Amino acid sequence: MNKSILVTASVLGFTGIILGAFAAHGLKQLVPAESVTSFETGVRYQMYHAFFLLFLGLTNFLSEKTKKSMFWLTLLGVIFFSGSIYGLATNSLYTFDFTTLAFVTPVGGLLFIITWGLLFVNFLKIKPKSNN
Repeated sequence: MNKSILVTASVLGFTGIILGAFAAHGLKQLVPAESVTSFETGVRYQMYHAFFLLFLGLTNFLSEKTKKSMFWLTLLGVIFFSGSIYGLATNSLYTFDFTTLAFVTPVGGLLFIITWGLLFVNFLKIKPKSNN
């Protein structure tokens, strides 16, 4: 599972950098400034969660079952949140109307919140080491 998490983290980071560069250099000529800002929000949250997955794949504080749940919640969160923002921000460039999928953006955000809450709860369960 750790390898899958780490590979996914690297793919999200790699594509996040590419999408960020596209937003900074190519997208500005194609869509309004507020759409570029929205697109950059999607990139930012994708990158935050790429780093989160790196942490998740490298930590030993969580069970494999918890890691697996958090991995899928995070991945779906990125797809729903960032993916829908990418589509909405570039909606004018496509024949498909991405506004029909706008409802998934807050679902992705909710998945992020659940994931971070799960991390918090699992950190509270860590027993301090005895000094004996």
